[in-house]
Amino acid sequence: MDKNSQEEFTQIIKFEPPLYKQRYQFVKDLVEKYKPKKVADLGCADCSLLWMLKFCSSIEVLAGLDICANVMKENMHILSPLPLDYLQPSERSLTVTLHHGSVAHKDPCMLGFDLVTCIELIEHLEEAELKKFPEVVFGFMAPSIVVISTPNSEFNPLFPRVVLFRHPDHKFEWSQAQFQSWALETARYYDYSVEFTGVGHPPTGMEKVGFCTQIGVFVRKYPQTGASVQSEKHTEAVYKTVFKAVYPSLKDEKYLQNAVIGEVMFTAQIIKHRLMSKREECEDDPERKSKFQPSMDCFTDYFGKLVVEKNMEPFVSGNEVYIPLKTIFSFPKVNRLCGSLEKLCKLIAGKVTLSSDGCAVMLNIEHENEEN
Repeated sequence: MDKNSQEEFTQIIKFEPPLYKQRYQFVKDLVEKYKPKKVADLGCADCSLLWMLKFCSSIEVLAGLDICANVMKENMHILSPLPLDYLQPSERSLTVTLHHGSVAHKDPCMLGFDLVTCIELIEHLEEAELKKFPEVVFGFMAPSIVVISTPNSEFNPLFPRVVLFRHPDHKFEWSQAQFQSWALETARYYDYSVEFTGVGHPPTGMEKVGFCTQIGVFVRKYPQTGASVQSEKHTEAVYKTVFKAVYPSLKDEKYLQNAVIGEVMFTAQIIKHRLMSKREECEDDPERKSKFQPSMDCFTDYFGKLVVEKNMEPFVSGNEVYIPLKTIFSFPKVNRLCGSLEKLCKLIAGKVTLSSDGCAVMLNIEHENEEN
């Protein structure tokens, strides 16, 4: 292709979505495919990728590392739990931690991760740091998967304003051959396989330049042995923790109890309301009133099909409505939260008014009348 054609491309090249979003989406897609529980982002900078990943349901531990503490501190608030997280705790646990330190140094807090991401990181490393980087990430951390992205220098002529490197802090930018040579040698030495891809497609007719961002996905060939993990246990901690957030979770019994109590009372109130409505329909008809037998038959249209035993029928006695715990436990959300009737009883004990035998929730009829 001649120079005039190349200059034409430099005027029109634009990525949609923006390139950084494509990189983040690539990582998110990888998370959705492999479902790692523990993910670390090296060179996390403004925490944008960590913020996106905190919504991935498989992840229970997120960690970020960056050499610039100020950038993390300015943005770490986006990783804090919101009021809604406390009102509606997730069923999974999630802990997010940010560390200040260099990827050239080993720290035991970075052990045990399933996925490590290094998005646009290595080109910022000095030569001495780059030499130590493989041993820290692949040798010491040894996660199941490592994702490394870096600029493809062959794409640079398509950017009109790029003279040498795309960013003033870049220490180098590799061609496809240079990156693949480094990646293959690293993978071979540390027993990983590696596949190459990228984001940011070149214009039609210039496919040879490759992706704007080149990506290597490294997968560990063999499980990490207990001996290798044991040998690193006494490594000295060198990172400084600058942020930690533990999200409310239903795995924490405190939050689980609150959720169960709320759901039990919500379910009981619905049953009570349906029962009292049925009772009022019979109130003006003496014949229907004498035959009124409040049972779960009243609710099949409202709640769908439920397998109901005789001892699961709610009933009215005096000014109280009694809703058996077995009935409440049969509702899907209560059942899912508790797992067993025994656990349901344990979680609501002393928190919800129960019958003398502890087998039914008691609700006062007068409260129903006051609400109406």
